[in-house]
This record gives sequence, C-alpha cells and structure tokens, in this order.
Amino acid sequence: MWRDAGTPADSFYEIRPECTDVPKTRFKIKAGKTLSVRKWQAAFSPEGYLDLGKTLSRIYRGGIHPLIRGEVWEFLLGCFDPKSTFDEREQMRQRRRVEYARWKEDCRQMFPVVGSGRFITAPVISEDGQPIQDPLVLSQMNPDKGADGNRANGIEPVTDKKVIQWMLTLHQIGLDVVRTDRTLVFYEKQEHLSKLWDILAVYAWIDTDVGYCQGMSDLCSPMIILLEDEADAFWCFERLMRRLRGNFRCTDSSVGVEAQLNNLASITQVIDPKLHQHLETLGGGDYLFAFRMLMVLFRREFSFCDSLYLWEMMWALEYDPDLFSVYEESDTDSEKAEGSKGKAKSIRQCGKYERENMKSGANNSEAPLPISVFLVASVLKDKSSKLLTEARGLDDVVKVLSLSTGNLDAKKACTGAMKLHKKYLKKAKKP
Repeated sequence: MWRDAGTPADSFYEIRPECTDVPKTRFKIKAGKTLSVRKWQAAFSPEGYLDLGKTLSRIYRGGIHPLIRGEVWEFLLGCFDPKSTFDEREQMRQRRRVEYARWKEDCRQMFPVVGSGRFITAPVISEDGQPIQDPLVLSQMNPDKGADGNRANGIEPVTDKKVIQWMLTLHQIGLDVVRTDRTLVFYEKQEHLSKLWDILAVYAWIDTDVGYCQGMSDLCSPMIILLEDEADAFWCFERLMRRLRGNFRCTDSSVGVEAQLNNLASITQVIDPKLHQHLETLGGGDYLFAFRMLMVLFRREFSFCDSLYLWEMMWALEYDPDLFSVYEESDTDSEKAEGSKGKAKSIRQCGKYERENMKSGANNSEAPLPISVFLVASVLKDKSSKLLTEARGLDDVVKVLSLSTGNLDAKKACTGAMKLHKKYLKKAKKP
C-alpha cells in the first residue's frame, strides 16, 4: 500500500544528476523531533485504534519520516478514521480500490490509452467530437503501428458533451505530466508518468464540476511517489482536492482562488497596513502575484522534499478529528449528515491551528481561513522591508518574491503563519 520499508528513505526524492539548478533541501530527519516509525506504531492500540493527537505536535516539530509518510498522510487528509480498527480500514481500502478500478475501466472504455501504460500530449478530439488524425496522436496511442491507417487511434466520433469535455482535457494533462517534478529520478520511468496521467484522467472524469486544471499534477505527484498502489494514491489526492477544489473552480467572472487572495489582502491590511498600502499603490491590491503559492501550496517555492515537509506541518496544525466523518457524510444522504451535528470534538485530537480557531469561536460563524493564506502573509511580512524599499512596480514584487524560491524555511514559515494567525484573531475581535 505504502512504499516498501526496505527502500532507503531518501531514494524517493533523488534528483537527476544533470539537474543542478534546484532549490536547496533543508528538511533533515531529527531524532526526538521527526515522527519516527517506532513512535507512529506506538500510537496504535492492538486493535488498530489510532491516538493521532500523540503525533501531531511531533509532526509540527520535525515532520514525518519518509518511510511512513504516505501512511500518515492518509490519516491527516481524512482518508481513514483514527477511531477505526486495522480490519475496518483494510475493508475500506479494498472497497475503494474496487471503486477506482471501476471508474478507470469506464475511462478506458471511452479512451483505450487509459491504463495502457502510455499517455498523450496532443489533442485527440475536436470540440465537435470528431477524432483528430494527428500523426503525433496516432504514434502515442499505437507506438508499434506508427501513424498508419484511417482511425488508427480507435476513436469514433463522440456526441456526448460530458465525454467530449473530458477528452479535450486529456492532452493537457499529458503536457503537464511531462513537466511535473521532471528533476526527480522517479519520473524517468514511463510507468510512473502514465500512472500520474491515469489518476488525473480518472479524477477529471468523476469531478464533473471542476474536472482537470493546471496545477493539479503538482498536487498529485507526491501521492504517486509515496503510495505504491495507484488506487491508494488516487484516494489520497481526492481527499486533498476536497480541501483545494474551490481554488480551481472558475467562472466567466471569477477565479476560484480569488476568495483566498481577498482574504490575504484583508490579513495583510490588518497585520502590515503600510505594506498593503504600498502594494495597492503599485496596482497589486488584488494580490494576484500570490496566485501560484496558494494554487499549488508552495510546490514551486520549496524543494520537493521541503514542500512535503511544509504540507504535513500544515495538515498537522489544521487537523480536525471530524474530517473523515465530514467527508464520508458529504457522500451520503443529508439525514445521516444531520445526525452528526452537535457531537463534542476532542480538543486534544485537534491540531494547534484548529484549536486556536475553536477558542476564538471562528467555527461558530463561518469556515475558518486555511493556514495556507497565513503562510503567504508570513512570507510577505518577512519580505516587507525589501518590498517597501525595492518594489517600484508589480514586476519588482514578483522579482523579490521569486528570489525567495529555494531560500524559504518551511518551519520558519509555519511558525510565522501561526503567530500572524493569533495576532489577526486578536485584532479582528477588536471593535
């Protein structure tokens, strides 16, 4: 299910030798701080019940040992209920694998490249549903046959609008897949690239509201690396998208992440009014320069390994023990969902950020802001003096922030975000 414990811990993140211009990795396994295999196993009862509260502070202090990272992420993201047994989780895992296999087979029936170990990077169908007989498409679909033969790609004209829309995204997924984490040795293998493409293609099919958007490959890639079984990686990604899909939902008049950018502006205005005023004067009051940070959770600002460390710290801080039941109930009828309201939540099992929100009463009004917004605010606060003195236009703002790439400290950013969050809650309470 997760990667073999006999594999060296750093081999999953090995950088190709020719790739020298990559961000520096700061994350190191620290005895007594990093969540170890032994400490993780000690958090389970003989039946399999997990005391996740025991591990959250350790994850925040020193991250997760790479050998157990995939397994721990499944709990942090709400794939499994800590209050379930080993047997119950195994039964759920098998059910989910069957469900994923069924969805993947549905996709394969519509487009036979799915599940074939290959993927495409050129359009296969026109907007009116007609197959495109492009030599590149034909060679990618049938590498043994080349580009010979009419309709060699095996695609018939399509009339179903949902199928057309899905097939129009497949080549875009392929183009993004070959660009994703290309510095890692892991993605030198075709089978890993095709697995990433398969998962994103299946997700695009089942999430008809959002489908596929650029940036999702950056979010899915770590799941492929950490979880050996494709279905398990899919469900981990699906749970992550439950948190983030609002960022990708776009209309003719707005971008999904716009709400978080507005929140970022409000936070900066409260925390650092001088910087906010300066950014507005430069025409950056919409904070679009922070778009990428929020969309892909700092994947481009940190090294691969450090971005994983940052993610797990964020999820440990935000952890809500009701996460699993909330996700499960959203997939069932409203009557069952109603039945869970009013249950007491164990503060000890909550992450530090979630506890702060509970104390402030944030959960009683509207959904609390994600910690990622405060992380961006923390980076801006850290670069405030440089932005105030050197930024004379939006290009300068982007330049100052881009120079931070590879030089940011994940732990420092998280600590800064927590401080800003507490400060913001205090100031926001004042009349």
